[in-house]
Amino acid sequence: MFIAVAYDIPDDRRRARLHKALKHFGNAVQYSVFECFLSPRGLANMKEMIVGVIDERVDQVRFYYLCEACSGRVEATIASRHGSDKAAIIV
Repeated sequence: MFIAVAYDIPDDRRRARLHKALKHFGNAVQYSVFECFLSPRGLANMKEMIVGVIDERVDQVRFYYLCEACSGRVEATIASRHGSDKAAIIV
């Protein structure tokens, strides 16, 4: 399944630990957003790891479950490779 994981963690140390750990499950598309293709077991492992890193009283982690067809329709802006401030839309 295709899952986007976004987090808001005020503590620098926990945020860095979570970012490093999430690299084992997916690709960082922004510092606090990952895109992951996971099996049900992989998802369970990732959630278990997250609970071991975060402080549930103050940290937020959101999971956005996207259908397989939706994963091919992700769009993002990127800065031009020539250094201008214009952005391009990629699919």
